[in-house]
Amino acid sequence: MLDKQSLSERDICTKFITPAVKEAGWDEMTQIREEVSFTKGRIIVRGKMVSRGQGKRADYVLYYRPNIPLALIEAKDNRQPIGAGIQQGLGYAETLDIPFVFASNGDGFVFHDRTASGEALETTLGLDAFPSPEELWQRYAAWKGLTPEAEGIVLEDYFDDGSGKTPRYYQVNAVNAAMVAIAKGQRRVLLVMATGTGKTYTSFQIIWRLWKGGQKKRILFLADRNVLVDQTMVNDFRPFGPAMAKLSANAKTIERDDGTKIDLTLAMDKKRRVDTAYEIYLGLYQSITGPEERQKLFKEFSPGFFDLIVIDECHRGSAAEDSAWREILEHFSEATQIGLTATPKETKYASNMHYFGEPVYSYTLKQGIRDGFLAPYKVIKVHIDRDVEGYRPEKGQVDREGNEVEDRIYNTKDFDRNLVLDDRTKLVAKKVTEFLKASGDRYQKTIVFCVDQEHAARMRQALINENADLVAENHRYVMRITGNDPDGQAQLGNFIDPESRYPVLVTTSRLLSTGVDAQTCRLIVLDREVGSMTEFKQIVGRGTRVHEDTHKFFFTLMDFRGATNHFADPDFDGEPVQIYEPSADDPVTPPDDETDIADEDTDQDAITGDGETIIDDGSGTDISIDGGEQKKGKVYVDGVPVVIVAERVEYLDESGKLVTESLRDFSKKALRKHFASLDDFLKRWNSSDRKQAIVDELADEGLSLEVIADELGKGLDPFDVICHIAFDRKPLTRHERAEQVKKRDIFGKYGEQARNVLDALLAKYADEGVLNLDDANVLRIPPLNKMGTPFQLLKAFGGKAGFEEAVHALQHEIYQEVA
Repeated sequence: MLDKQSLSERDICTKFITPAVKEAGWDEMTQIREEVSFTKGRIIVRGKMVSRGQGKRADYVLYYRPNIPLALIEAKDNRQPIGAGIQQGLGYAETLDIPFVFASNGDGFVFHDRTASGEALETTLGLDAFPSPEELWQRYAAWKGLTPEAEGIVLEDYFDDGSGKTPRYYQVNAVNAAMVAIAKGQRRVLLVMATGTGKTYTSFQIIWRLWKGGQKKRILFLADRNVLVDQTMVNDFRPFGPAMAKLSANAKTIERDDGTKIDLTLAMDKKRRVDTAYEIYLGLYQSITGPEERQKLFKEFSPGFFDLIVIDECHRGSAAEDSAWREILEHFSEATQIGLTATPKETKYASNMHYFGEPVYSYTLKQGIRDGFLAPYKVIKVHIDRDVEGYRPEKGQVDREGNEVEDRIYNTKDFDRNLVLDDRTKLVAKKVTEFLKASGDRYQKTIVFCVDQEHAARMRQALINENADLVAENHRYVMRITGNDPDGQAQLGNFIDPESRYPVLVTTSRLLSTGVDAQTCRLIVLDREVGSMTEFKQIVGRGTRVHEDTHKFFFTLMDFRGATNHFADPDFDGEPVQIYEPSADDPVTPPDDETDIADEDTDQDAITGDGETIIDDGSGTDISIDGGEQKKGKVYVDGVPVVIVAERVEYLDESGKLVTESLRDFSKKALRKHFASLDDFLKRWNSSDRKQAIVDELADEGLSLEVIADELGKGLDPFDVICHIAFDRKPLTRHERAEQVKKRDIFGKYGEQARNVLDALLAKYADEGVLNLDDANVLRIPPLNKMGTPFQLLKAFGGKAGFEEAVHALQHEIYQEVA
């Protein structure tokens, strides 16, 4: 008879849970998915080491239709109670927005109804009593208040291109929340999704389902950047094909993500006459309206022409009641209207929530970083003496034109707006260049945000002078990209293209602060104040995209103006992994060996690295601040010395706590958790035939001994790294260990050829730290391959078994000494 308690969790799933679910009427091919991974695992940065925490995975997700999840099952083995997985399942279900949660150990099910539509919130069911898809759907529809007509809208299929690409869980949540709201008759819908989380793809799926189902026949998609409209048409919105056109008279050939090129279909002729035969229209809201009546192109359409309007980035220049998109939406007031934003705007003067109402779904920067879909970041805070102390001109100080400088105290708000200290600009450029050089990658895409276009031009020049060697190789290494610089604007596409090396360093004022998908941007420099939390979030969003092909897993924010004080604002929803403020003589790159726990409530047990996987081991149109042309009356003062007075780095650990804990401290905690004592470690190490297996086991948990050894910089064996870091033993270098073995003369019992082999293996260990010395393949590589064939060399030991015995004895001698 089958002993159920001896079965693994997977066996319980296969033999009991899956059959019970299928028996209830769930289709195995279209409705049942097992081991569903829905997050990627948070990216954790420690010095040069980058690892991923464990992603979340549900044992079962049951779908009524594709991408319409209804139920979740958390399984456990039969040695545990029937409901052991229910709390874990409820946590997953809350994230995935799934209403019905089950737990099972193979004996039956504990059923938790999050809709509270049954007699009891939680009940126990037999294996033969699992609810059918129809039963759960009817409960869901009643809970949401869906009429039969509304059900048809909510159940409309997602677009599927057959490639196997599926939306991420939060995109499914956003799409389904919008569909339910629209199906129930809600006319204004707001979705809040952090920059880099795929707002455009999400809006495409909403539009596709409403259009394909015939609920919305004519649709207008509005954005505020030409590049957003063009790329949307040729990429995410491509399936709309000939039904789609752009509200523009300017023809363009655009490159798709797959490298092919296409001419955009236009809905206007040169005389700005609109062709109303299309169904999906895309346009810039600036280009279809304006202060003059003749510019209000949207009035070419009757108020009832569009059924659905989607406004991308509805926070920019738009939340105020007299904004560009407001008058468009009010003209088409009968249409369903969806606003998409990364940063809902709520001020005394402007509000998109006031217009759209509370968001039907929000996915924040903090959630994106926690789930591993967005890149975390370090922050380097740089304080310049003139910014901190202010600058008061000496009596009789004259500017570049020979005019006396007004006697008052100038501070960071004045610099580069009213008063220009050229040495300050040069110092910023120098610090940025120092960082790039110290990072080992001077080709990392960088955006430098300046006060205005004129400041961006001076910063470009200063960066060129600091990087003259690379500019000599290609003048596009440093470029200004601003609204009044057509040459720079022409390079915007190359800057955001991961395949294009140039431009590398870009100076701007506001052009790149929103909407531009710079996937490979690794450094953002703030040399202007950012007063608006909305804009600050947008600027941070320029770097949050992960680009695995180029190993871009985090980015650095370098702040010269105190803009990152916004991190302390309760409205900020995504924390940095590190904030660094070095003093004048400190290196510009963050150190990894400081120990200063900034938050005494930090949960130390949470910083363990359990389940981490290393993903990078560390080797290897513009609106100026003044509203247009530069403000007249800037005062240029030369020869005023400026110096760095402080710099600092802080970072957040993977549990979201603010610390400045070093890689060494993290490693010590993780190793002590792995090995209870030095004796425990020595027993494990000495009893292991494959030392590399222990190293690999630690690496799988996010602990790269190689990276730690590099930081210690002493040519240490992993054995010594562990003894030193975890148990405070003085480390011995590999060369020191090899020399001690030689002094003991342990090779005397072997013949000359065998001794030569062992000498060569010991030298190879000392130079390269080879752990698997007993692998016979080592005999095929220099210098051992010059001593004879592998067969001949093994014969010198009496065969393979004798060779392995000799090498194990050698390894035992290598690790004899523990300081």
